[in-house]
Amino acid sequence: MSKSWIFAAILIAAGLTGCDRSAPPAPEVRPVRTVTVQRPSAGETFSLTGQVRAKDQVNLAFRIDGRVTERAVDVGDAVKAGQVVARLDPQDQENLMRTAKADLAAAQAQLTDSRLTFARQAKLLPNGWTPQAKYDEAQQNMLAAEAKVEAAQARLRLAQDQLSYTTLVADAAGSVTAKGAEPGEVVRAGQMIVQLAHEGARDAVFDVPEQIIRTGPRNPLVTIELTNDPTVKATGRVREIAPQADLQTRTYQVKVAIIDPPPAMRLGATVTGRVTLPAPPGIEVPASALTQSDDRPAVWVVDPRTQTVSLRSVDVVQYDPATVVVAKGLETGDVVVTAGVQTLRPGQKVRVLGAA
Repeated sequence: MSKSWIFAAILIAAGLTGCDRSAPPAPEVRPVRTVTVQRPSAGETFSLTGQVRAKDQVNLAFRIDGRVTERAVDVGDAVKAGQVVARLDPQDQENLMRTAKADLAAAQAQLTDSRLTFARQAKLLPNGWTPQAKYDEAQQNMLAAEAKVEAAQARLRLAQDQLSYTTLVADAAGSVTAKGAEPGEVVRAGQMIVQLAHEGARDAVFDVPEQIIRTGPRNPLVTIELTNDPTVKATGRVREIAPQADLQTRTYQVKVAIIDPPPAMRLGATVTGRVTLPAPPGIEVPASALTQSDDRPAVWVVDPRTQTVSLRSVDVVQYDPATVVVAKGLETGDVVVTAGVQTLRPGQKVRVLGAA
């Protein structure tokens, strides 16, 4: 075989081998979900359900122990200032007062006798018809009798006060919201007999989550409306925030003073309060968009022209389970990857599936 044929065979074999070699693989395109970020112009409106209560609510109680003989009011009753609410059995206090009156009468009789004796000694002493010692003794007896009268008068006043404590009266006009004892019960001093909600100013009371307490406005204007009739509306200002969260719900009790409450907002009515929160100090993105680059928070941003991604470092000022607020690193209109961030690399082609 000639050399020319051998060379031709080699070329043909090389050509066939080249036909079997596959083309280089196309760049992998990753499917992702994205969101186009916007800087909010205003904060969201937050609403909570609460209850109307009296601004001033007191527990009326007796100042002494005793047995309740009468409770003149019941839950829901309207009372006037000074109206009798309940009474205790006054027998023991009446006996104490009678004893105090008798002691005072005896002390006053002794004082009268000692004064007469002193007056006689005072007349006899200048002429020497009585010794100085008897004069001094009469004077001391008179002073002691005066002190006994003062003590007896104090005990009488105390007994009178104790007797007056057997009658419980309302300190102001209002409505009875609860009762704590029935006639016939023996109660102790300070035990609640009835709870009285004073007339006048009213509060809307809400249980507010810690996040709203921390990030909400300091003195917001709260819009309040009846839950079962939203046409009945009022406004209010935060009057009091509990310093400690409830141990069970981990929420804070907030009292909102209702400005000119309408008559339909009765005590105990269920109301809805709404507050417009301030806009967050940055751009809000889903928490799933967050990743890390050089131990710093970062997000993947899609270039709409080339459909490729780049990693961009951001400054996060607020973390929540669902969202994060970015202060620096993003601008309005940026397209941020929200799903599939763990499989991306800089410059990779992506296919957008839809907004997150």
